[in-house]
Amino acid sequence: MKVLVIGAAGMVGRKLVAALLAAEQVGGKPVAQLTLADVVAPVPPAAAIPITALAVDLSAPQVAEQLVADRPDLIFHLAAIVSGEAEVDFEKGYRINLDGTRHLLEAIRLAGQGGPYRPRLVFTSSIAVFGEPLPEIIGDTHHHTPLTSYGTQKAICELLLSDYSRRGFVDGVGIRLPTIVVRPGKPNKAASGFFSGILREPLSGQPAVLPVADSVRHWFASPRAAVGFLLHAAAMDTALLGDQRNLSMPGLAATVGEEIAALERVAGPQATALIQRVPDETIVNIVAGWPKAFEANRAKSLGFRGDASFDDIIRIHIEDELGGRVGS
Repeated sequence: MKVLVIGAAGMVGRKLVAALLAAEQVGGKPVAQLTLADVVAPVPPAAAIPITALAVDLSAPQVAEQLVADRPDLIFHLAAIVSGEAEVDFEKGYRINLDGTRHLLEAIRLAGQGGPYRPRLVFTSSIAVFGEPLPEIIGDTHHHTPLTSYGTQKAICELLLSDYSRRGFVDGVGIRLPTIVVRPGKPNKAASGFFSGILREPLSGQPAVLPVADSVRHWFASPRAAVGFLLHAAAMDTALLGDQRNLSMPGLAATVGEEIAALERVAGPQATALIQRVPDETIVNIVAGWPKAFEANRAKSLGFRGDASFDDIIRIHIEDELGGRVGS
């Protein structure tokens, strides 16, 4: 099996590649070749199989055609700019998040004109496709009402994925990821970045800024769960999806206060004492229209599994990123 990972230099992309190489197969099919693509060249890990790493911009002309020229059997499309950046830079958001995806789908369709070709395409969407008015718990049939450019771009891509799948050009699965915590590394430009920051920095003995109230409620999953979603989407029987190709992933609903309480249970009061409450009206207003919780019954019935507790999410970060130790 030939596997292509677009967005392989990102946090989830790197963890996905490591999981693919550890498993050596997807759905019982051995991984024989791996291509990693991102705007910054991914660092290829040591492996027994051939790995190609490419620094490319999916939204640029002919890049998508280049990436599918050797007809990968499985494509993970993780590439996107995040919510805050897409809102600030309107043109860049649509170019990267929408045009890049459209180029990829078209390249796959055109590649199929030279002979049968229908790869599995796993696309990472977002719960940002939903916006006010929202119920307290969002069901699987709730309609899209995005209130950000990022959410709108993802919603359009979901429709394209479903249509290209319906027409038989691609075998697509779109997974709407919860907000991923705890994200390792430096903060990014996502408006949701503080959800990770108030855990990540204190766990490393550093101060963190909380820009919203403790009562803010949101939907979360760990990086480990996100990789599990991607691998399950790659191997599942897509006949079970019918024409509804996009799924909200299982997660955990928690308030910021509950998030902080979990941090104190796992790492102690010395960690939570490092959180500084500095309200930011811009972030407050953005977060106010975000989803708070999902049923995700359809995804669960299809075998997708989330995290058991928020304490577990924090412990996963400690195990995977801090070597099992808390503090500087």
